[in-house]
Amino acid sequence: MATLIALLVVVGVIVLLLLVVLGMYNGMVRARLRVREAWSGIDVQLKRRSSLIPNLVETVKGYAAHESSVFEAVTRARAQLDTASGAKEAAQASNALTQTLRSLFAVAENYPNLKADQTFLQLQSQLSDIEEKIAFARQFYNSNVLAYNTRIATFPSVMMAGMFNFQPAEFFEAEEEARADVKVSFASP
Repeated sequence: MATLIALLVVVGVIVLLLLVVLGMYNGMVRARLRVREAWSGIDVQLKRRSSLIPNLVETVKGYAAHESSVFEAVTRARAQLDTASGAKEAAQASNALTQTLRSLFAVAENYPNLKADQTFLQLQSQLSDIEEKIAFARQFYNSNVLAYNTRIATFPSVMMAGMFNFQPAEFFEAEEEARADVKVSFASP
């Protein structure tokens, strides 16, 4: 009888440990999937912004055809963003695109007729909306990365994370010069 009780206790402890391990593993998988889902939200917004850029460039080109170097820089930055893979590379490409858009908006400041153009105003409004959505998506993504990285780096999950090759995710960070607000307003002062 004592052997049966001891055997049941051992089996019970093993089952309990297996349930704990299974729960930790499933928690790490869920956290990793949340990071991937959050990244897709950033990716969607970056692609929306990227697809808006050609219309914006063409509208400005109609008024400022001699500013070709600015248009080429915007086109190059957009291509880098479209081919970026991973959070770090996409963040760098997004920051480069933001810098070139600032140059494009600076060019637009010199053309009062452009600033009053309905198409340009509509594109400006869409870009502002997308920038807000990118900021929200970045915050959501970084929150999920923090939760995931914390989960795989704390005891006892850290032991399982190593066994099952759970790697830390990268944060989507702005570079120092890109941390400043992007001014996309063309309203007259």
